[in-house]
Amino acid sequence: MPFPSNPQTVAVIGTGTIGASWATLFLGAGLSVRASDPGEGAEAKLRAFVTAAWPSMEALGQTSGRSAEDALAALSFFATPEEAAIGAELVQENAPERIEIKRETYAKLESALAPEVVIASSTSGIMPSELQAEMKHPERLVVGHPFNPPHLVPLVEVVPGKLTSAEAVEAAMVFYKSVGKVPIKLNREMIGHIANRLQAAVLRESVYLAREGVASMADIDLAASMGPGQRWAFIGQGKIFALAGGVGGMAHFLDHLGEAVETWWDDLGDARLDSETRAMLTEAYGTPTEESFAKDVAFRDAALLRRLKALSEDSEG
Repeated sequence: MPFPSNPQTVAVIGTGTIGASWATLFLGAGLSVRASDPGEGAEAKLRAFVTAAWPSMEALGQTSGRSAEDALAALSFFATPEEAAIGAELVQENAPERIEIKRETYAKLESALAPEVVIASSTSGIMPSELQAEMKHPERLVVGHPFNPPHLVPLVEVVPGKLTSAEAVEAAMVFYKSVGKVPIKLNREMIGHIANRLQAAVLRESVYLAREGVASMADIDLAASMGPGQRWAFIGQGKIFALAGGVGGMAHFLDHLGEAVETWWDDLGDARLDSETRAMLTEAYGTPTEESFAKDVAFRDAALLRRLKALSEDSEG
């Protein structure tokens, strides 16, 4: 049987920060959500998250005409993953990043799911081939890796394992597009997928520059956010350099600056998270209080919202 092409009921397994954000996105797309999480007070926390995030969904026009009350009415909470899976046409799994927990969760899910239902894992670090190794229907397993918070950040990386079917990958791509995400398909699995590897590369060079005394972490962060980060919000680094080549494009850029780029590559540093580096980073960023953390998250989400609204208005124009 083919995988459902237009799921209307989604199970969200694990409703911490990522799972709650996924649930908000799905509810905003007009879907029914069946959620499960073993944590104490998990249902109340999930419903509070959806309520708090709904104004952002309204600002983006991503509520399918639902009020917050309507969205909460379409959200059901269950004690176990297998109960949440009953009737689900797709599962978004957000269990802890421990392979034994995820495999146990899949066994429970498969006891209740039809064979043609895709299970998408939000994992950022475990290879899908490892996740699907003990499944009855490993062909259904894909990674659907979001970026925090999923209800705002558009990207989702769709990654197949060695046993994943092409049909499951395509079903996941179609589904994520239908709920307003920007999915990209990896042709094969890779540690860290794509975007986390890019982030790790920037962090490694940032740490190297700080350890070499070139600048403080605060100024290096400003160099990223106030410089190329302004462009990274809407175009990638390859396109940035292609535009730098003018009407001659990337070929002109490479003719004139290719050698310079190679010297930058050759001089990029190595950095390790040794005790001195850990101490430097801890001192640079401190330990937040609950109040300061909430303030930083609110700033991040408000800035994301403004950027997304501006991009949406540009595309509509």
